[in-house]
Amino acid sequence: MTHDIGARLLRFIRTLIPFLLAVGVLAGTDTVYEADVSIPMRDGVILSANVFKPTGTGPWPVLLGRTPYGKGDENGSGGRNNAAKGYVTVVQDCRGRGRSAGVWEPFRDDAADGFDTLEWIGRQPWCNGRVATFGGSYGGWTQWALAPSSSRFLRTMVPLVPFGNTYEDVAYSGGALMLALTMGWGEAVGGVGFGPEQVRKSYFHLPLQTFTSQFPKEVSYIREWVRHPTYDAYWKARGIDHRDAEVTIPSLNIGGWYDIFSKETLELTTAVRKHSRSAFARTNQFVVIGPWGHGLGTRKLGELDFGPEAALKLSQRQDEWYDYWLRDRDHGISQWPPYYLFVMGENRWRGEREWPLSRTRFTPYYLGGKGRANSLHGDGVLSLDRPLGNGKSQDRFVYDGNHPVPTKGGNNLVGATAGPEDQTQVEERDDVLIYTTPVLTTDLEVTGPIKLILWAASSARDTDFTGKLVDVHPDGKAYNLCEGIQRARYRQGLDRERPLVPGRAERFEIDLWVTSNLFLRGHRVRLEVSSSNFPRFDRNPNSGKPFGSDTLLLPAMQTVLHDRAHPSHLLLPVIPR
Repeated sequence: MTHDIGARLLRFIRTLIPFLLAVGVLAGTDTVYEADVSIPMRDGVILSANVFKPTGTGPWPVLLGRTPYGKGDENGSGGRNNAAKGYVTVVQDCRGRGRSAGVWEPFRDDAADGFDTLEWIGRQPWCNGRVATFGGSYGGWTQWALAPSSSRFLRTMVPLVPFGNTYEDVAYSGGALMLALTMGWGEAVGGVGFGPEQVRKSYFHLPLQTFTSQFPKEVSYIREWVRHPTYDAYWKARGIDHRDAEVTIPSLNIGGWYDIFSKETLELTTAVRKHSRSAFARTNQFVVIGPWGHGLGTRKLGELDFGPEAALKLSQRQDEWYDYWLRDRDHGISQWPPYYLFVMGENRWRGEREWPLSRTRFTPYYLGGKGRANSLHGDGVLSLDRPLGNGKSQDRFVYDGNHPVPTKGGNNLVGATAGPEDQTQVEERDDVLIYTTPVLTTDLEVTGPIKLILWAASSARDTDFTGKLVDVHPDGKAYNLCEGIQRARYRQGLDRERPLVPGRAERFEIDLWVTSNLFLRGHRVRLEVSSSNFPRFDRNPNSGKPFGSDTLLLPAMQTVLHDRAHPSHLLLPVIPR
């Protein structure tokens, strides 16, 4: 990775989790360091790893991290610190990265290469047969890639800000391309070397099929990501493909409400707790999720300070986890709650037994108004009262991809800032519909998955609808909590396309992801509805043509209905207090 955006992203990810391995905190020189150890894969390709071993005779438990961002050296990987604690540490460059041979293609080879690496480690005289994995972001993926039907030597994993199903977590959300993530991250790890301004300009390129023509070098996998807009065999071969039943090892997953992988951090864990064929694994899946973005453990993010409790000592929790599973030392882990959640607004941690919470009251908040919900100054309302009108209660706006609604804060990694930011500037736009409750007279806790059930019509054969949940403070500032998008052609599933009939009202279920927030007395709950959130998601051209082929962006007239026959509503997971 070279130059500006690539270098900045690399530096960011290398310092992603300051607590991860206490990077830079050395424990003296009483360790054995072996650089660029060759590890053969089943196809003969040699991958390179640095190995840190404690002094003495061994054997010892082993920590394995696999990364595409550079495995570092003897002073920069944290391996010495872990070796001083009695763990052999193996830090490996992914295939085609760093000093590892082979061709780099994200996601394709990590399951097989990781398995072969575990088997190699297990045969070494310095390994006692117990191996755990570590890593964040892509390093979280390399762990989940190993989880289904894994090596007999793998005892546990600690994925930080992880993902597991690459189509839904990295490439497409609700059928819309996660443009900033796929293109911004993809070009950076592809060694393109664009600076920040070039990256921003690149997002506007059309058609998307020729996106890589902007680059000074070819990045073939980006072209393939655009060529596969549905959840097909290409993506199933590059993810764990919902093989939850095959995961039989314990895991501790750590993430943030504003991380780009927030929803998946919870869903991976929950799926294994529900579906694993191993009762042992079902009861030993844990999540810690705080008010963080892609970097963990801080008290401030975006424009908000979440208080001192937000700065959790995650390194200690991680060390205790390894001690328990690799050394049989219980630091109270047997008493940990499976879900350790930070409730924003209240700014406190709370342990829970399941997700969604069993005491959740899924409560519809209905959209309403007099037909002019456009902008912050409109008449849109959000209410517990189901609409009674017949066919006349609706709001309209024009969506024009040439002037998209800008991404402002939220669940971002590249392309936009992350976290809570005041949305009032965005809410001044006429192409953003605003629905707001009256001022709350009591606290309202919302913890769980958020859905928007939207009855809408479009003049186009394909378009997008977006939703955003917002906490409006007494001073009028409106801070985003979570958001989502639904591409109309995929409204009935991601396996194939179904065009719209222009003008026909249809039901859209929009996944707004997850949150935990206490709307305090004096605050208001707000919903934003529009058709773009750029550059987090690509702009829908409204043409209905094959994805990625459009060179023009056509306007579309959008109609949102909220009458008796079309009860559009926000479905909130309300927690009784």
